[in-house]
Amino acid sequence: MVNKKDIKDLICEEDGIGVVEIILILVVLIMLIVIFRKQITSIVSSAFSNINEDSGTINEDIELSDD
Repeated sequence: MVNKKDIKDLICEEDGIGVVEIILILVVLIMLIVIFRKQITSIVSSAFSNINEDSGTINEDIELSDD
């Protein structure tokens, strides 16, 4: 038999709130990515082009000793 306390506990249960909060955070992040897509793309492209340009000079400063 179901009593009032069990019904009240079932109504006041808050386990699903964490999932809702995570979904809302993901929605906000996706919206920010969509809004600032061009800026993010230019920053990432610039970073990778700098990495590619400087990748040839990384090994120039390394000296191996002949022991």
